[in-house]
Amino acid sequence: MSTHSPIWQPSQSRIDASQMEAFRHFVNNKLALTLSDYQQLHRWSTDHPDQFWQAIWQFGEVIGTPGQRLLLNGDKMPGARFFPDARLNFAENLLRYQDDRIALVFRDEAANRVALSYNELYHEVARLAHHLRHLGVVAGDRVAAFMPNRIETVVTMLAAASLGATFSSCSPDFGFNGVLDRFGQIQPKVLVAANGYRYNGKVIDCSDKIAQIADAIGSLQQVIVVPAFDAVAQVQHPLAIGWHQALDNPARSVSFTPLPFDHPLYVLYSSGTTGQPKCIVHGAGGTLLQHLKELRLHTDIQRRDVLFYFTTCGWMMWNWLISGLATGATLVLYDGSPFAPGPEVLWQLAEQEEVSVFGTSAKYIAALEKAGYRPAEHHRLTQLKGLLSTGSPLAHEGFDFVYRHIHPDLCLSSISGGTDIVSCFALGNPIKPVYRGQLQSPGLGMKVEVYNEQGQPLQQQKGELVCTTPFVSMPIGFWGDDDGSNYHHAYFDRFDNVWAHGDYAETTAEGGLIIHGRSDAVLNPGGVRIGTAEIYRQVEKVDQVQESLAIGQQWQDDVRVVLFVVLKPGTRLTDALQQQIRTTIRANTTPRHVPAKIIQVQDLPKTLSGKLVELAVRKVVHGQAITNTDALANPESLQQFKHLPDLQC
Repeated sequence: MSTHSPIWQPSQSRIDASQMEAFRHFVNNKLALTLSDYQQLHRWSTDHPDQFWQAIWQFGEVIGTPGQRLLLNGDKMPGARFFPDARLNFAENLLRYQDDRIALVFRDEAANRVALSYNELYHEVARLAHHLRHLGVVAGDRVAAFMPNRIETVVTMLAAASLGATFSSCSPDFGFNGVLDRFGQIQPKVLVAANGYRYNGKVIDCSDKIAQIADAIGSLQQVIVVPAFDAVAQVQHPLAIGWHQALDNPARSVSFTPLPFDHPLYVLYSSGTTGQPKCIVHGAGGTLLQHLKELRLHTDIQRRDVLFYFTTCGWMMWNWLISGLATGATLVLYDGSPFAPGPEVLWQLAEQEEVSVFGTSAKYIAALEKAGYRPAEHHRLTQLKGLLSTGSPLAHEGFDFVYRHIHPDLCLSSISGGTDIVSCFALGNPIKPVYRGQLQSPGLGMKVEVYNEQGQPLQQQKGELVCTTPFVSMPIGFWGDDDGSNYHHAYFDRFDNVWAHGDYAETTAEGGLIIHGRSDAVLNPGGVRIGTAEIYRQVEKVDQVQESLAIGQQWQDDVRVVLFVVLKPGTRLTDALQQQIRTTIRANTTPRHVPAKIIQVQDLPKTLSGKLVELAVRKVVHGQAITNTDALANPESLQQFKHLPDLQC
């Protein structure tokens, strides 16, 4: 029985028209079942993963042959193998449409716009694939992209995938060592790189960095340079050729190489804030099926939709977004700051491109609210039917802001998963209501539970987010981890035969989930476990505070909570403001949540995808070394946390 009232409820007509409902009927008819609601559909999907993923293959009209065997070693994690006899090509499934509907729209801060139809995209891919094949790129080779979120990045990925090459990308704001830590491990044969990118009103020249990267990676046979800016110097390197030169050939069709289900499609990277990044290898078939499920069923993306996600090419949401091509929808790519020239920039884009599903981060929604910008007052967002938020937990007040000041009638989906699975464990659901602060439901095929420290399931209590049965988008391994020991250590050491994701979460009476932060950042004062998101939610209510970060400091044989705050310009951390912060936290949580110390800083360290890095701050505070600052967008910010007098007493 529900204990809360929903903040949004889909209409019956919207439920009836959804692809989730169509899939439920599809399964019932095909397998002679009587699954009457989402709860029953989800239970069936996790009890019968072989039948479920076969149904996704059929409903998603995957191009390829699934083979006779659906699942081997279905009781083993790791060790399960889906569709071991299947053959398919990822790029072929994303290029199934070859008509005049717009496939990709590129926009940037300077209001530049480029659009490409599905037909034009297909032919761009054909020409680049021809060039790569002529270079000798074959299945199993790596093609890397040091690129902003541009159309050429998508073309590169599709051309590589059509040949069976493995694609990997870094955004151009990565430093030289950060790129080398990633691409240096996988040894790509070809690098595609833009000579610059735009951010916060400035054009950043990447030409020297590209030459430096090309010198450092001995496996490279060619560097294809995208001339993003005419005013930027040319890349001076003997391996460099121009993008237009690479595409200057008569190829008119793509020859798609059929490949096994687990053929390596992507290499993604862990944040690398505590050491060298892990190279996480994802298979083509699992990525395709998982994304088709999430895009079509959980996000209800249809051919007529326009999908936008604010992301860089260094975040797995880029890979997720690009899979939207398999639905035939229009995808909008954006390069630049979400606040340049002002907070209106992404909402102008949404209005002009008639975006129907808008994706962003919880941090962006909080920043929009702090800036006092209310999109609904300035823009006609009549097409908007869904808003996705990820990167960190969306606060209850963020839910209120979206419905009051963005759009009153949309499916607000707070989603959670990660690079590790190139997808989500919990996400939106177009046929279920939305409750404040909750992720609507676990994904189909994902047997998500919450465990205590002894590995026992918890109901409506906080614990470790786990997945207890295999799913198709589990990594096929880590690059260079030949015996699988690092892979096993990352996810399966905690609980035997169970994926432990590293999130601190709880299930809800409404069938949803609440994420309270990362498990490794959980605070433990007096032996009571506290998720950092619980504190951030309260601190965000204090108008003078722009951002906050909490850690647990070892102190006098216990742990005390320390809160660092970035305040609005011109604001000082007075005794009165400290008292206001403490009172707000105490009134809405418990006395254990109240920080022992509150310290004002100028900036908080973040990864290049904008996530707070609590672990790095905790290490600095405790005098431990940070081994990989290139993984941070602002590594200089860590200096603020060294030898703080306030933490010595």
